[in-house]
Amino acid sequence: MFVLAIIIGILEGLTEFLPVSSTGHMIIAGHMLGFTGPRADTFEIFIQLGAILAVVGLYRERFLDLIPGRRINREAVARAGSVSGTGDQVVPAPMGGFSGWHGLGLLALTTAPALVSGKFAHSAIKEHLFSPMTVAIGLALGGVGLILIERFRPATRKTGLDALGWREALCVGLFQCLALWPGMSRAGSTIIGGMLIGIDRKTTAEYSFLAAVPVMIAATSYDLYKSRDFLSAADIPLFAVGFLVSMVSAWFAVRYFIRFLANHTLEGFGWYRIALAAFTVWFFST
Repeated sequence: MFVLAIIIGILEGLTEFLPVSSTGHMIIAGHMLGFTGPRADTFEIFIQLGAILAVVGLYRERFLDLIPGRRINREAVARAGSVSGTGDQVVPAPMGGFSGWHGLGLLALTTAPALVSGKFAHSAIKEHLFSPMTVAIGLALGGVGLILIERFRPATRKTGLDALGWREALCVGLFQCLALWPGMSRAGSTIIGGMLIGIDRKTTAEYSFLAAVPVMIAATSYDLYKSRDFLSAADIPLFAVGFLVSMVSAWFAVRYFIRFLANHTLEGFGWYRIALAAFTVWFFST
C-alpha cells in the first residue's frame, strides 16, 4: 500500500498546480491500480494538503504580506533605511494590492463560490463523478478550453498580483467552481477564467496557486469530517506518506511551471488532456 501512496502522491504533487487535473490523474491511476472506494477518495483529497503546504513555503512572503499592516511596516522600514546623501528612496507599493485586508478580501471572494457550491454538491460529486469516464469528459472539455483561450486570448489588461481587484477575484472564483467536476482541473479552470478577463498568463497562474490554499484547506477539512466514520488510526501512516511525497513533488512542479510560462503557452497542456481523455476512454471501455 505504501508503494501506491508514493505513486499517487507523486501524481498529486506534479499535477496539482498544472492545468491538467490532479484529481483526475489520481482517479484514473487509482482505478488502474485497484485503489478505489471511499477511503481512497478521501486519501486522494487529503494529500492535496501536502501540495498546498509547498505553495505556502514557496510564496511565504506573499502570505505574510496578507497580515494586516505588515507590508506597510516593512516598506516604511525599507524607506527609512534607504534615504542617503544621494536622495535615493524606496517608492512604496500603491495602496491596496495583494496584501493586508485587501488581499484577504480578494482571496475570500475567490474562495466563496467554490465553498458554497461544494457544500451542497459534495455528496453528489463523490457518488457520481469520481469515475474514469466522467474524468475523461472533464479532461477533454478543459483541454479544449486551454487551446481556445490561447488561440483567441483577449488583450492583457492586468499584470502582477498587485493589479488584481474585486472583479478579477470574483471571476476567477466563479471559474474555480468548474473544478468541482473531477478532471476539469482547478488550476486549469482558474487560469482560463483569469486570461479570459485580461490577466496575463503568469499572474493568473500565480493567483491560482495562492487561491488554492484556502479552498483546498476548507475542502479537505470538510471531507475528512464527512469521512470520519470509516477512517481509523491505522490509516495515518498511509496518509502521511502520500502527504509528504505530494509536498516534495509539488515544490518542484510549481518552480518549473512558472519558468515554463515565461517562454511557452498552455496549448500543449490542452492537447495532453485530450490525449489522456482518449486513452482513458479506450482503456476503461476495453
